[in-house]
Amino acid sequence: MKHDGYNEFRQRGRFDFPIEFHHVDCHHPRFYMPYHWHIEYEIDLILQGTITFFLNEQQVTAHKGDVVFIRDGIVHGGAPQSPDTVYECIVFDMNKMLAGKHTFQDRIEDILHHVILINKYIPATTPDIPNLMQQIFSSMKTEHAGYELVVTGFLYSFLGLVMKHNLWHQAGALPQREHQRKRITQLKQTFKLIDSSYQQPLTLNDLAQAANLTPNYFCRFFQKVTHRSPIDYLNRYRIEMASIQLMKTTNSITDIAFSCGFNDLSYFIKLFHRYKGMAPLKYRQTDKS
Repeated sequence: MKHDGYNEFRQRGRFDFPIEFHHVDCHHPRFYMPYHWHIEYEIDLILQGTITFFLNEQQVTAHKGDVVFIRDGIVHGGAPQSPDTVYECIVFDMNKMLAGKHTFQDRIEDILHHVILINKYIPATTPDIPNLMQQIFSSMKTEHAGYELVVTGFLYSFLGLVMKHNLWHQAGALPQREHQRKRITQLKQTFKLIDSSYQQPLTLNDLAQAANLTPNYFCRFFQKVTHRSPIDYLNRYRIEMASIQLMKTTNSITDIAFSCGFNDLSYFIKLFHRYKGMAPLKYRQTDKS
């Protein structure tokens, strides 16, 4: 079963309106956002609670009303700080949505080409933007008549407010960026391996080899970026994939465990309880209630 989680190469929304919307609470199978990346941009709005985002080698902690902007290619994941955390996100192709010939097209091109970088963290106290974000997300959620025009217009407004309130900065020094890009590119190969082969037996050596790093260095670098050991991350990823099957199929718990790379049912149940706070059967029943 191929999961329907985030995949950097899949189509977002419709071809003529390349944007998709997610509402995430503790019942969502990817409440703890696994590390991933995509060629589109992402905006997250925190509705309740607190969540820490890990963006390449940096981290941002956001609270209710805060906005987090994630540009294309950034390896990112999220860790809600409490079970009552709720957040929403949109993922969109800025190049397709905002393409065109405008007198201000050079400003959009500067963003697309990473000449200028929009700030990752936009606090709830920023004038105008939190209210604008709420309108964007509300339109995406309800899909009212003409919502595509409303959302596209609001995205232009968002970029305008970014400029108005100086919520951007120049790209950093090239050598430092190239060094970071190389390391993150290596790590992406490990995430690709996990995404495509989590059902199979994977060892620490397999994960390190995918990144073309020695196991010792790989462990230190992986821990620095994700704040988890490689095997702990792999196990959590497998549990997230199992959660999707529990929600969307009637497969037995044993079959789901084995299809997600576990060869010991009791160990699967133990890990599921550790990461989800309940047994797999209860999780399935909770989702259906």
